[in-house]
Amino acid sequence: MAVAVTGGIGAGKSETLRAFARHGAAVISSDEIVHELLREDPEVREAVVGRLGEGVLGADGHIDRGKVGRRVFSDPEALRWLEGLLHPRVVARYLRWRDELAELPDPPAVCVTEVPLLYEVGGETRFDKVVVVTASPEVRVARRLGPMRDRERRFLSDEEKARRADFVYVNDGTRAELDEFVAGVVAALAS
Repeated sequence: MAVAVTGGIGAGKSETLRAFARHGAAVISSDEIVHELLREDPEVREAVVGRLGEGVLGADGHIDRGKVGRRVFSDPEALRWLEGLLHPRVVARYLRWRDELAELPDPPAVCVTEVPLLYEVGGETRFDKVVVVTASPEVRVARRLGPMRDRERRFLSDEEKARRADFVYVNDGTRAELDEFVAGVVAALAS
């Protein structure tokens, strides 16, 4: 069963992914794949530096995600370009991961991928079920450091995501409450 976890910035997608792992699911994060691509893929490095300039490099010569973010989140054209570069590679990586899991002698019953822009890029068709995690604006702002406005404008509303999802969780409570929700989802998927 292939499950996507999505939601807005600061909603708790990463913590939800960790909860799925605690409940026996295989998990992978699209954000982590992006970080890996920016760190390790020479074609990505060359393209990013070629398009955005050497100003996006850190003192160590590697791409600095913070510098890239500051550059692209205020420039819609640069953001579209970067997403066009990264999204196909991210999708290929998590689909390859799922294929590798399926080839195991005892594959996990549930594999979960954190996909922040799932609905925005039409990615929901690649999954059997979707879990949307939301949180109140106050909680989300408290969880995030730095400005969200430039980044958040790309997301569908929580209401629209919830309407389209198979499972929805308002993540304003405790980690134990989140764990209880995830345990219920895993049980429902296993039945």
